[in-house]
Order: sequence, then structure tokens, then C-alpha cells
Amino acid sequence: MTAVEMQAQYQSSYMMTATEEYMIQEDDWDRDLLLDPAWEKQQRKTFTAWCNSHLRKAGTQIENIEEDFRNGLKLMLLLEVISGERLPKPDKGKMRFHKIANVNKALDFICSKGVKLVSIGAEEIVDGNVKMTLGMIWTIILRFAIQDISVEETSAKEGLLLWCQRKTAPYRNVNVQNFHISWKDGLALCALIHRHRPDLIDYSKLRKDDPIGNLNTAFEVAEKFLDIPKMLDADDIVNTPKPDEKAIMTYVSCFYHAFAGAEQAETAANRICKVLAVNQENEKLMEEYEKLASELLEWIRRTIPWLENRVAEQTMPAMQQKLEDFRDYRRVHKPPKVQEKCQLEINFNTLQTKLRLSNRPAFMPSEGKMVSDIANAWKGLEQVEKGYEEWLLTEIRRLERLEHLAEKFKQKCTLHESWTAGKEQLLSLKDYESASLMEIRALMRKHEAFESDLAAHQDRVEQIAAIAQELNELDYHDAATINARCQGICDEWDNLGTLTQKRRDSLERVEKLWETIDQLFLEFAKRAAPFNNWMDGAMEDLQDMFIVHSIEEIQSLITAHDQFKATLPEADKERMATMGIQNEILKIAQTYGIKLTGENPYTVISPQDISNKWEAVKQLVPMRDQMLQEEVARQQSNERLRRQFAAQANIIGPWIQTKMEEISHVSIDIAGSLEEQMGNLKQYEQNIINYKSNIDKLEGDHQLSQEGLIFDNKHTNYTMEHVRVGWEQLLTTIARTINEVENQILTRDAKGISQEQLNEFRASFNHFDRKRNGMMDPDDFRACLISMGYDLGEVEFARIMTLVDANNTGVVTFQAFIDFMTRETAETDTAEQVMASFKILASDKTYITVEELRRELPPEQAEYCISRMTRFVGVNAPADALDYISFSSALYGESDL
Repeated sequence: MTAVEMQAQYQSSYMMTATEEYMIQEDDWDRDLLLDPAWEKQQRKTFTAWCNSHLRKAGTQIENIEEDFRNGLKLMLLLEVISGERLPKPDKGKMRFHKIANVNKALDFICSKGVKLVSIGAEEIVDGNVKMTLGMIWTIILRFAIQDISVEETSAKEGLLLWCQRKTAPYRNVNVQNFHISWKDGLALCALIHRHRPDLIDYSKLRKDDPIGNLNTAFEVAEKFLDIPKMLDADDIVNTPKPDEKAIMTYVSCFYHAFAGAEQAETAANRICKVLAVNQENEKLMEEYEKLASELLEWIRRTIPWLENRVAEQTMPAMQQKLEDFRDYRRVHKPPKVQEKCQLEINFNTLQTKLRLSNRPAFMPSEGKMVSDIANAWKGLEQVEKGYEEWLLTEIRRLERLEHLAEKFKQKCTLHESWTAGKEQLLSLKDYESASLMEIRALMRKHEAFESDLAAHQDRVEQIAAIAQELNELDYHDAATINARCQGICDEWDNLGTLTQKRRDSLERVEKLWETIDQLFLEFAKRAAPFNNWMDGAMEDLQDMFIVHSIEEIQSLITAHDQFKATLPEADKERMATMGIQNEILKIAQTYGIKLTGENPYTVISPQDISNKWEAVKQLVPMRDQMLQEEVARQQSNERLRRQFAAQANIIGPWIQTKMEEISHVSIDIAGSLEEQMGNLKQYEQNIINYKSNIDKLEGDHQLSQEGLIFDNKHTNYTMEHVRVGWEQLLTTIARTINEVENQILTRDAKGISQEQLNEFRASFNHFDRKRNGMMDPDDFRACLISMGYDLGEVEFARIMTLVDANNTGVVTFQAFIDFMTRETAETDTAEQVMASFKILASDKTYITVEELRRELPPEQAEYCISRMTRFVGVNAPADALDYISFSSALYGESDL
């Protein structure tokens, strides 16, 4: 099928749809019903006169409507005269089958014009069936005299009635509501004539109580001056309760065609008003786009610097407040802007569709306000936003680590300073100068024990220095205090080492003066010191602060604690052994009568100290158990939060993806009319909106996770950021898809495409849309055109591609495909049509005056033209002459024609 044949088929289909109500035989033509005698008489006279008004052009006429059409010859001639087309050559024979063949040729011709003949056959016409003959003639009158009458896009009958109402509205005693009793008094016919030819009738002299006189006046004037034959009798109309509607319509349609030329100026004015209204609406949409784009870009411009401000706070509460401010931005401030961005894209697409459908140039926003500019700005905002959130969480982790290290540093420093208190003074004593042998030996052993203790504390000093260094590396806000305290401890430690060495040197000088030593005291001291240090370390470990983020980490601490508890029996043996030495000392002293001074000369650690610390260790063990179990409970709670978040995220994530896929299928699958698709999409949109509560609940769980410092989740691959982005994309996609269907409806209505034809176009497009992404590549598009009957050469195809892919993107969208398929059949206004309309209002002048515009157009449209038309410069042109030619061209973005 060629493109021309497709166009003809489309026009035929559209005509059949628009006039179907009046082209199908009406119920009162049913073969089993009788025609009212009064109506039959009126129809005979009216239809005979109407047929003769055309047959006289061929030099013939009919006398009896059911007899003169029986052989089909005058019927074929009538159709040729009123259509201007040639019918097939008639059969010349006079036999019945010849007559039937001729009548069938006439009926076939009527059907070829998109008319469905119901209950009318050639045999009934040949047999002179009055009712069927009148029905056939009425069908011809409808098709060739009434069908094309349309006022404000109404159907034929309604259009003719609306035309009569408008023309007779100013006249007294006239109220046209139908095509029967509204015409009985003759005033409506006289008003129609007076409205167009006031010189033929003096309407003021007509009386409502003289219907016969009014009707005869109208009949005689119409026949004499308007070349409209007398088709009705005044007596028949007046004396019939309800005149025949078809007879009245036939007669009135002759007045419409007689006065059609007078309607030219009114039609021109209507066209101009329609064009100007479209232009005004488009300008308003452009202004709204510019305003919304400016406000959105300004909001982005103000927001980005706030998100780029990465100045860290020094305390955890201050950083937590920053995180809460960011959540408020995500929950409160950003969602309305997401809607504005989506609405902006929808407004832009709708405006471009309206401009394209009204044959206007595409809208180009101000520099920097293109949809792509806004998309880029939005993308930049989201990148900065993501970076800001990552920075916030990193800073919170850093501060948490710093606070933990600072507290640990203080605890270790306190323990160390408690141990070193008085050590310098002790090491500086010169008690050995006046001591006895036993006292010297005791001092020497005591000093050895101290050195052992000092060496044991070396690891703690190194830990303090390491923690201080880490705090400096992590930029702790009170690093100066940390450094000062650490430096003091290190200086003190160096001094202790120096003093220890000096005291050892002194004791060694006098050591050879002493020969005996109390081995048991010394052994106790040597065993008590490391055991005491072990208990100090155990108490420190049992009181050590910890921070974990998972069940595995706390379980590791519990395991370590269990391992420690497993060493307690061995430690208790060591305690018993150490205490056994003290018991042996006491036993020996008691046995040999030795008087003890009360203290071990070699150590400050007493048996009571060991007993007290051992009791303290035993008390700290269950306390540590409780702390670990509490942390287990906290981590289990965090794990529940992880699983709770994951359970929802693993449902919401796929749900969003499924909805995205379902929405994408709407533009591919053909299912019902566009209005039904719109309804389905609106339902999708409502379902999505209703689903928002699930997103909000997930946001709540996410917030609880962040407040619990939970930053990982092995139970799901969906993060809150993934869900947020997916949700925003889903909202944008459903809104865009609804807008696409709205634009298709606009295109269908503006182009005059039927739903069936649009479905046919969509089916063809979808068949060749092999990637199912709403676009065809050039090769698939060419194959599609060939399948629809186009005979394409390279040059012609290249021309078509410039129409459907003006930006040379390499793909053809469905909208571009529809525009191309309907371009040559669409009834769109053009600059030339608008120019011709203005020329009619200007009485063929090349300019139009302000007075003429205000007289012919409604006030709003008139002032719109006056404010935008430039002054016409020409010889003998009046002062208020305006250039409508340049104005018409500018409406369509064209240069002067």
C-alpha cells in the first residue's frame, strides 16, 4: 500500500467515524414500519425539489420520485452531478436485471463514500418502494449536502442546528431548538434570510400569528433571489403537528450553502482567535518554565556550598547535629525539589508537544536553563550530597575512635602515674650509708625487685606513647594536653631510669660488704613482684574499655576473656606458692625465734597486698562477664536492626525494579485505548504513592541503624542510598510515562487519529523496536516503512530521516514516528492560512487597521494582535495600519513570506 492509498484509507475511516450516526439508516426507515402520510408528502415534495435543483444542471428533472429512479439512470446522473465524479457506464437494456444493475452501481458508489446502507436494496428501488426510495435520497442528501456542515467541531446535524441558532439568536419570537416545530411559524426562515440579505425582507413587519404569510414570503424570496427552489408547502407545515425533520433539514441546508460565502470572514476570525489563543497559552507555559527553572537552579546553587562545607566539629554531639541537619535536608527539603524537577521536565515536554502540534518552532529556554542544564546541576548536587554523607560518617567514626583512645590514654596514664608516685624520691635516698649489713642486702634486693618492676612497666609507657601518637595523627582536638601529659610521663620515665642506675651503682659499691641474704624474703620478693604486676595487668585488662561493631568482634573478646579465666587456676597456684614462701618465713622465724621487723626488706609488696589484689581480680571477673554480655545484647540488637532493614530493603529494592519494568512495558505493549492506558498508569502512580509509607519505614530503620553506629549490613546489597535513588527514578519515570501518554492523546486528538489507527501505528512501531526501548534505529525504521507500503530510494529516505531525526541522534522515537505518519493528513494551521484569514478581515488589503481588528476579533485577541503587530509602512496607508503579514510569519518562527 502506498502512502497516498494510506492517506485515502485514513480519510475514509475518519469520515466514517465522524458521521457514523447520520450515515447509517435510522430506525424510522425500518422496512416493517409505515411512514407518516404527512411526513411522506413533505419528503416527496422536498426531496423531489432538491433532486431537480441538481438535475437541472444536466438538463433534466424528475416528476415522480419513486418512478423516475426505478431504472437507475437518473439516479446515476444525480450522483455524478452532485459529486463531480464519473460513475461506471450504465447498462442500456430495459430488462429488470438491467435496472437492478444500474441501481446497484449507484448504491455501490454511495457506499464507496463511506456510507452504510441498511435495509435498502436495488430490488426495492426498482420495484418503486416509496419508503426505501425516500430513505436512499435522504442518505444522499446527508452525505453530499449536510455531512460537511460542522460548527465548532460538532456533528453535521448539530452543526447545522448550531448555525441556525447563532444566526437567528438576535431575532424576536425566534427560538430554534429542532428541525420541526421551531420552523412552523416561518419566522426562523425569514430571520435567516434577513440576517444575510436584509434588503430582501422587512422583518419588523412580520407577525407571529401569520405563519402562512411568513412561510410563503420566505419560499418566494428564496426561489426568486437565492436560487433555492420551493421544496415545501406552507399549508402542509402549518397544519402538521410536527413537520418532517428531514424535509426541514434538507431545505435549511440549502440556505446554509447559499450563505456559505458570507461565513468566510467569521471563519477567518475564528481561525485567528484559535491561533492567538494557542500562542498566548504557549507563552504562559514558557514563562512558567523559566520561573520554575530559575527557582530550582537557585536552590541548587544555595544548597551545594552548604554540602561542600566539610569543616569538622571537634565533639561527637556537634557532628551528630550535623548528621541530623543532613537527615532533615533529605526528609524535608529535598523531596519537594525532586517533585519540582520532575514537574519541570513534564512541563517542558508538554510545551514542546503543544508547539509541535500547533506547527510552532520548538521552545529554547534561556541560556543555562535547558533541561540538560538542570539535569547536570542536579547530578552535581547528588554527587556533592553523597560525598557530604560519606564525610559525615567518616568524621563520626573518627571522633568515636578519638574519644575511645583519649579515655584509654587517661586510664593508662593514671595507673602509671599512681605507680611512679614517690619513686624518684625513693631512688634518691642514701639510706645505705648508715644501714647494717642485713639492711644493705635488703636494700640491694629491694632495688633489684624495683628494677624488675620497672622493666615490667616499660610496655605500659610505650603503650601510652603509642596512643598519644595515634591521637595526634587523628587530629584530636585537645592534642596539646595529651602531648604535655605524655611528655611528662616520658621525661619522668627517663629520670627514673637514670636514678635507678645510679642507685644500683651505689649499692654495688657496698654489696661486697654484705655476705648473707635472707633467701626466703628475696624469693618472695622476686615471685611477688611479677605476680603482683600480672594482677595489675589483669585488673587493667578486666577494666579496659572496648568498642565493637559486630557480634563477631564481641565474641572474640568473650573468647579472650574465657581464655583468661582458664588461666586463673594456674595463677591461683602461683599465689599459693608465693604465699607459701611467706608462710615458710613465718615458720622459720617461729622455729628459730627470729624476731621480724614486720616488713620484707626486699619488697613493698606484702602478702596482704597480694590477697587484696587477688580478691579484686576475682570480683572483676564477673563484672567483666556482665559488661561483655551487655555488649552481646547490644550487638544482637544491632544485628536485629540489620536484619530488619535488610528484610524491608530486599523487598522494596526488587519492588521498585519490577515497577520500573512494568512501566517500561506500557509504552511497548498495546492494551486498550490511550485513556485506558492513562487510567492504568494513574493506578500505577497511586500504588506507588501508597507505597511511600514503606520507604518512610525503611528510612526510620536506617536512622536507627545510624544512631546505633551501624555502617555495614551483610544481609542485603541494597543501601538506603540505592533505595532513595531508585525511588526518585521510579517517581520520575511514572510521571514521564504519564506525560508521554498525555502527549500521545494530544497528538491523536490534534492529528485526528482514531484509536484503531493509533494502535496500528503502535503495533508496527513495536514490531520493529527490537530492543524494546521505545526507539528504532534507521535500518529498522526503513524496514517498518517498507512494510507499510513505502517505496523508498536513498534520497527519499534521507529526506524522511531529516524529519524524524532532526537532531541526528541516530534513533527514531515513537512520537517522531507518529508525527511523520500523520504529517500529510493532519489539519494543522499554517502561517499562510493565518495570513489568508487576516487578508479576509482586511478586505484584501496588505495591511489591517486597529479598528478592523477590534471590530472583527474578541477584545482579548484584538488587543493581543495590536500590542504585537508592527506598524505598516506604505503609500496612502492610514496611521493605524498594522503589518499582519510579518505577524503571521512570526507566529510560526518563519521569515516574511
